[in-house]
Amino acid sequence: MPFSTLPASLAEALVARGYAAPTAVQAAVIEPEAQGRDLIVSAQTGSGKTVAFGIAMAEQLLDADGHAGPSGKPGALIIAPTRELALQVSRELIWLYKDARAWVATCVGGMDASKERRALSHGAHIVVGTPGRLRDHLERGALDLSGLKVAILDEADEMLDMGFRDDLEQILDASPDARRTMLFSATMPRPIVALAKRYQKDALRISTVGEDRGHGDISYQAVTVAPSDIENAVVNLLRLHEPDTAILFCATRDAVRHLHANLVDRGFSAVALSGEHSQSERNNALQALRDKRARVCVATDVAARGLDLPSLSLVVHVELPRDAEALQHRSGRTGRAGRKGIAALIVPYQRRRRVDMMLKGAKIDAKWMNAPTVEDVMKADRERLLETLLQPVEVEEEDRVLAARLIAERTPEDIAAALVHAHRARLPAPESMVEHSNDGPPPRRDDRQGGAREGDGGVWFRMDIGRAQNADPRWLLPLICRRGHITKQEIGAIRIAQDETLFEIDPNAAQRFSVAIRKSAGHDENGEVSIVPAGGPPARGPAPRRGPPQAGAPRRAGPGGPPRGNGPRSGGAPHGVRPTGPRR
Repeated sequence: MPFSTLPASLAEALVARGYAAPTAVQAAVIEPEAQGRDLIVSAQTGSGKTVAFGIAMAEQLLDADGHAGPSGKPGALIIAPTRELALQVSRELIWLYKDARAWVATCVGGMDASKERRALSHGAHIVVGTPGRLRDHLERGALDLSGLKVAILDEADEMLDMGFRDDLEQILDASPDARRTMLFSATMPRPIVALAKRYQKDALRISTVGEDRGHGDISYQAVTVAPSDIENAVVNLLRLHEPDTAILFCATRDAVRHLHANLVDRGFSAVALSGEHSQSERNNALQALRDKRARVCVATDVAARGLDLPSLSLVVHVELPRDAEALQHRSGRTGRAGRKGIAALIVPYQRRRRVDMMLKGAKIDAKWMNAPTVEDVMKADRERLLETLLQPVEVEEEDRVLAARLIAERTPEDIAAALVHAHRARLPAPESMVEHSNDGPPPRRDDRQGGAREGDGGVWFRMDIGRAQNADPRWLLPLICRRGHITKQEIGAIRIAQDETLFEIDPNAAQRFSVAIRKSAGHDENGEVSIVPAGGPPARGPAPRRGPPQAGAPRRAGPGGPPRGNGPRSGGAPHGVRPTGPRR
């Protein structure tokens, strides 16, 4: 449906901006049943929410001629969780309401509060801000909400997750009860429902998640790696796709700092965004991304909220999101406004089951795959190079003269090879990965199928601890998983002897297990426990009788295993697991 039902000033602004028709959420908020009502809108990031609530509130702000009238007390208030998102919303509303002659004031943390107070004192039709800064202006008397006609909470779920509930309640309590209240949120957890029940009346529920989930233009990839190869997988993903702009999500400031430094050392043009950066640093980083001086942004969840980068085509979840909602918020940075994007999750082997459940909960069909190899990256490089060099270009006469000199001194093959070498020298080198064969979430291990079991042709390994060192499967399993970067489903039979333990590994995991145990030897708190190939299965015989450790037997530390020493408590397995044998 066209924008003909909107005031002329807004309709013309939308057409001039290139909007041919409204998105699903934009069409829903201007339906007759939504006119003038409180709204609870579930819509994914990138679905056009900002324009949606911009046109939804026009009924309360504009007169019959489509103009805002004289400025004074704010008529509309939009609250956003972060500075970047508030600034983005403000920019969108400025062009949308330009012909309507509506003034937009922005109040966000990190900016000059005195300038914001002066802008408010001069009058504004629309105020956009973050909860903390708006509350500060409200308490100082600079923000008068007595004339407020409509209040909008953008990404309300994130604001509650970030601890802004008290701020939101104080702001809404200071506004008239007769106001119109709209909640826009990608998800609808219980706190949002409770907030709506308190501050809304007969709210209309609108959900465009089913028809415009924000996933249609995003290709999801679940990339399985050994924990020690996470950073190498990030490098190879960046090199494989060579995106115009990419965001790498980490969970903490330290992780952002570490990954950013390593990528810069490898030759990537990267910037960092986290809570430790000042507003000036954040602005410089974002400008570098928009100017293409930087192509990679390493960020925490909160720091990346509200980023609007048109060229963003790759999102990498370096550290896994906490839940399906965070996954959707992060991934929604790409695949916006009809553009295609890729969201890749770096999945350590031991986290595959959790990620598989998260994807199913979010109704996301992801492709499970191995991390790109050096060969994959080189193949993509060759295709990109050929495509670049075969494109027609305008050549100046000086270039032809130089080309003639080169041909006179070198063969065409030498010149082409030098050109390829110069091109590759500018690119960061791809990283070698631990070889493995695992294209999907591991199958469940039961009596019929699944991991390595004795007699199924598994590969056997030997550990130099046994019953004499209180070896027990309850703490041997975590040790094997951590040292070999595998899951319990890939471990078969475990045979504990007096001074050694033999265990079986799924043949598909044996190669990477061998590589991982060599890397982890000496670098783990239990790295002194020797793990080596056994050469074959143990000889069958009667199951050994369990008993107390021999007197004076040396004790090794396992992952949570028995501590060293021969004191009266040194033989006990940890975490409440009592060792076999009589009490001392």
